[in-house]
Amino acid sequence: MNSVRKLMQGITFWIVVYVGFCSITKSLGEEGSRECNFPAIFNFGDSNSDTGGLSAAFGQPGPPHGDSYFHHPAGRYCDGRLIIDFIAKKLGLPYLSAFLDSVGSNFTHGANFATAGSTIRPQNTTLRQAGGFSPFSLSVQFTQFNDFQRRTQIFRNKGGVFKTLLPEAQDFSRALYTFDIGQNDLASGYFHNMSSAQVIAYVPDVLDQFKDIIKYVYAHGGRSFWVHNTGPIGCLPYIMDLHRVKSSQRDKAGCVVPYNEVAKFYNRGLKATVVELRRELPLAAITYVDVYSVKYSLISQAMKHGFKQPLRACCGHGGKYNYNAHIGCGAKIKIGGKEILVGKPCKNPSVRINWDGAHYTQAANNWVFDQIVDGSFSDPPIPLNMACHKHL
Repeated sequence: MNSVRKLMQGITFWIVVYVGFCSITKSLGEEGSRECNFPAIFNFGDSNSDTGGLSAAFGQPGPPHGDSYFHHPAGRYCDGRLIIDFIAKKLGLPYLSAFLDSVGSNFTHGANFATAGSTIRPQNTTLRQAGGFSPFSLSVQFTQFNDFQRRTQIFRNKGGVFKTLLPEAQDFSRALYTFDIGQNDLASGYFHNMSSAQVIAYVPDVLDQFKDIIKYVYAHGGRSFWVHNTGPIGCLPYIMDLHRVKSSQRDKAGCVVPYNEVAKFYNRGLKATVVELRRELPLAAITYVDVYSVKYSLISQAMKHGFKQPLRACCGHGGKYNYNAHIGCGAKIKIGGKEILVGKPCKNPSVRINWDGAHYTQAANNWVFDQIVDGSFSDPPIPLNMACHKHL
């Protein structure tokens, strides 16, 4: 009788354990399957995600920038929207206002600290002036974010209009932090006649500085990070025009192999850096997004994807790539006292990949976004709206 009782008690115990385990597993599963509902986005980057930062500091890029969507210049080096715009739209948030833009800005759902020409590693004054790179390096962007986070809460607590224009305190920990920067760190070396080996030599320092900024943001409450690697710089018209190379150094798509190899080297380092950060920041969900592969696929198989002339700028003036460093997109010259537009856009930007020699068209940005939004090119392979969940 005692043995039967003990047996029944044992069975009851394991039933309780099993039910409890199933309940916990179900709860974890439900939690991990929930959409994140990010209330805000805080973006850091360069011209690939600048929605008006550099133009607020140094003047608006003129027409025909913005013509395909905004129908006027909108602070973007593009004919329309950028990948960050499509990210915001997908998450049900308004397009991000640039931190530096005080006119008509609303920061309730985040802010954009990206500025065109920005690098991770600060450039000295001579390099900035020679290469056209921005003084707003990633460390400066973080300083701006730090100031923004502190001051918005001081002013929001005053009520009134501030409450309708600034984010809530808790939104900083619930927000998505997006990063798209690093391309100019590589390009700056080539602008100053460095070899690929010399550029590769300073990549570890660039990545160390990137790692520091992620840690700083984490220390300020950031938990969800969406990190883009850098694209194939060897396929950009402005790079190919400025750095003429032998045909033997080009691949089947016409891109410059050594420059793309440096981009791949940087991306491998960035991915390893993200792995290190996951170990060091236990509460962070960090998604690494391989936009290089997506962009290279688009360029190398342009016709398959509905595009044409992948290595030629849509908006520019003359030359093999329709790119001229001295006559850019929207440039005008005076003839007989009359201004004539010579940096003209192509007739149909919707079938072109490159906008102005350095940046992608709205159509290309949209196509890239459509490939990455579901997590197909992410590590871990989770979609954008689930990027607050750590991969187990």
